[in-house]
Amino acid sequence: MLISFLKKIRKPNYQPLNKIQISADRLAANFRLLKSLQPQAEIIPVLKSNAYGHGLAEVCQIVSRQGAKMIAVDSFPEAQIAYRYFSGKVLLLGEMPLEAYLYCRPKKTEFCVYNDATLKFLASKFYKPRVHLFVNTGMNREGIKDLPAFLERNRESLTKVRVTGLCSHLASAETESFLNKKQEQNFLDCLNILHAQKIYPQWIHLGNSAGAFTLRNPKLTAFRCGLAFYGYNPFLPESPQYAAASALTPALKALSQIVSLQDLAAGESVSYNENYHASEAEKIAVIPFGYHEGLPRTLSNKAAFKIKSGSRQIWAPLAGKICMNLSCLRLGEEKAQLGDLVEIISWNKSEQNSLENLAKTASLIPYEFLVRLDGRIRREVVE
Repeated sequence: MLISFLKKIRKPNYQPLNKIQISADRLAANFRLLKSLQPQAEIIPVLKSNAYGHGLAEVCQIVSRQGAKMIAVDSFPEAQIAYRYFSGKVLLLGEMPLEAYLYCRPKKTEFCVYNDATLKFLASKFYKPRVHLFVNTGMNREGIKDLPAFLERNRESLTKVRVTGLCSHLASAETESFLNKKQEQNFLDCLNILHAQKIYPQWIHLGNSAGAFTLRNPKLTAFRCGLAFYGYNPFLPESPQYAAASALTPALKALSQIVSLQDLAAGESVSYNENYHASEAEKIAVIPFGYHEGLPRTLSNKAAFKIKSGSRQIWAPLAGKICMNLSCLRLGEEKAQLGDLVEIISWNKSEQNSLENLAKTASLIPYEFLVRLDGRIRREVVE
């Protein structure tokens, strides 16, 4: 009994009130859909920012089972998790302090190079590290703008690395834009410059999620897909690509539980600043999910969540200001109990509490809503 007690102390079977569920099947379906759009290319799932809020360790394991050859992360702390849970190569997208590169595992890692200093450091510290030259094709945020000059300045360092990739990033991939075409041509010009120098990268990647639907160039051998991989449409409804991307299926569901029930008399307020008053006597349900957990405060008094109470489903609007760790829901004439499950985010796109609908109500883009979800909330993979 003592041994059993000590085990419970070391690793308690703690059941949290908040959970995020990740559908492995939905992620797999999205991966297959994106692959079908670009059969000549590899899909590189972008797993930065805790896999867009889905859980980096959990999603690494899912994409390993799907046979992904490479994933993309931002920095060494993310790469450290990816090394453990992903079987393929890890593309390091972000720039870091030079000394931080020494912590990486060069046999498992491919490095994006944006400038002379990073290239020279990698060339001097590792044996033939794999690098992807990131060229600035028109977004003007980062990257090598004058590739011939870069190659000339770094001729010696280039002999000490393997240029396995050429990459860039589209500024307006989800829209019909002259800049898209200009960036694509600039990118292909850079590829020709490398070929003229007898440099033949394996991974040639310009396209993001939207680019996987719009780019049709067989020279592109990889696509870095983030938002679409997680099941969200990167296009606006008026886009000609919107219908095709609607086949994507969101893979994230957020759940909580009722922890308190409060009675309001007519005229009483709830939560901060008295900005919600009951027009008649009613009951309030409280859940331990607030803006710290990732619920935007701009949803206060604007969104509704689904409560499962026995065999009944109750739509309960938010009442009053969202708090740091708590939110209040208006039950009206409905009855609920302590411990009842509350669905905050649905993976059903047609529901009013789908992530896309909640993001729109909160005046956010889906990316921003997803990455705000607290990384300490338990992620559960469901098949």
